[in-house]
Amino acid sequence: MDTLIVILVGILVTIGTYLILSRHLLRIVLGTSIIGHAVNLLIITSGGLKTGAAPLLGEKITDFTDALPQALVLTAIVINFAVTALVLVLCYRAYQGFGTDDLEQLRGEEHE
Repeated sequence: MDTLIVILVGILVTIGTYLILSRHLLRIVLGTSIIGHAVNLLIITSGGLKTGAAPLLGEKITDFTDALPQALVLTAIVINFAVTALVLVLCYRAYQGFGTDDLEQLRGEEHE
């Protein structure tokens, strides 16, 4: 299962990199968001995909799950959502102001 998720992370990073190399702002924002989700999957996978009980004192259970990767990913998801929302609003305002989302035209370079 770990190998399958690592392959999925590689595919998501590939898709995100392809989108980041685009000339359009919306694709760049979506690419960074996809790479953020790939990193979250990688953190969860590196933390271990094991099942077990919650780490409570006084219980006689020997298999525990590590809660730290889950807490890190939950925080990263919230931050990724906020940053993506902010950047989408900035892209929308740039589109309203300049009438395009093409980076070459926003830089002022002529497009062939």
